[in-house]
Amino acid sequence: MRSSLFFVSRIIPCLVGVTVLTSLWNIPGFGASAAEAPGKPGSSLPKNDYELRRSLYEEIGLLTQIPWHWLAAIDQYERSITPRSQQAEMNHRMIRIRFKEAVWAGPLNPNPNDINPATIALFGGIGKDASSDAKADPTNDRDALYTMAAYLLHFGYSDDDIRIALWRYYQNDSSVERIRQFAKIYKTFNRIDLSDNAFPLPVTSTYTYRDTWGDRRGWGGLRTHEGTDLFASYGVPVRSVCYGIVETKGWNPYGGWRIGIRDLNNRYHYYAHLQGFDKKINIGDTVSPGQMLGWVGSSGYGPPGTQGRFPPHLHYGIYKDTGTREWAFNPFPLLQQWEKSEKVKKQNNKGAS
Repeated sequence: MRSSLFFVSRIIPCLVGVTVLTSLWNIPGFGASAAEAPGKPGSSLPKNDYELRRSLYEEIGLLTQIPWHWLAAIDQYERSITPRSQQAEMNHRMIRIRFKEAVWAGPLNPNPNDINPATIALFGGIGKDASSDAKADPTNDRDALYTMAAYLLHFGYSDDDIRIALWRYYQNDSSVERIRQFAKIYKTFNRIDLSDNAFPLPVTSTYTYRDTWGDRRGWGGLRTHEGTDLFASYGVPVRSVCYGIVETKGWNPYGGWRIGIRDLNNRYHYYAHLQGFDKKINIGDTVSPGQMLGWVGSSGYGPPGTQGRFPPHLHYGIYKDTGTREWAFNPFPLLQQWEKSEKVKKQNNKGAS
């Protein structure tokens, strides 16, 4: 009985809505027509990729009642785990959500590349036509995003319902957590373009650093150094380099007082050997570039509270999550880039004033 009521109250209005929005989508200056020809005569100012994506998330969200920030988060998660070998072929698309053939067309469908909505439904596939072209095409942005939203709606539209749907789809706790984190970031800042960065220390402070990637470390066993050490005095502010969410905070025998931030590119930013934390920063909080996290210290290499076994410095590391594994890469080039960019920006602002 409950499933019947749900179908009547949610699915039927969505089917009606998709017909209405599909019609609107083909009107010049609206939806796909605007996306295909930004800046054409008679239109408003050209929209950038972020604005077009936000518009599409909101339209499908309006249609299905799935909040736009969840759709944005799923799309961004898929971007973050797309292998480099597949990125080039996806560059022509706004939406990067990918579907396994058996999921889209149906596990028993003799045609794994089927785009006929009727036979897809017959074989239990989830592919939907949201563009009114009689095709359920997984490479079509609207079809792909609407299909994912419709799949989520089958479970409900609350945050808990969406998390259950995502687990059923990905069969992976880590994937669900990453998407939840991304959704919170988008909802908090209410923007899609969150690509700004900052240097982890104030560029006006006194500090020094070099490429220490791969150097030998001996405490706790021989290992290689996975990061860059930035030497500065006790108490120099340590700042977030990105928009992200606090994933870890507390003591680590190797890193001392440390904090970890997850960004929208599925990268984990690791700040170690802190003197202490900003009291307003807690696990689950969102942060923005330049926001203070704590202060340079010399904590670590022992039980909680151990200090002074090495000169004060910030250890900064960065790890990439590919959906199946997480690996460290050298942050030194990024640090140089962020430092230069921030110095140029400060110089320009100084000249303008």
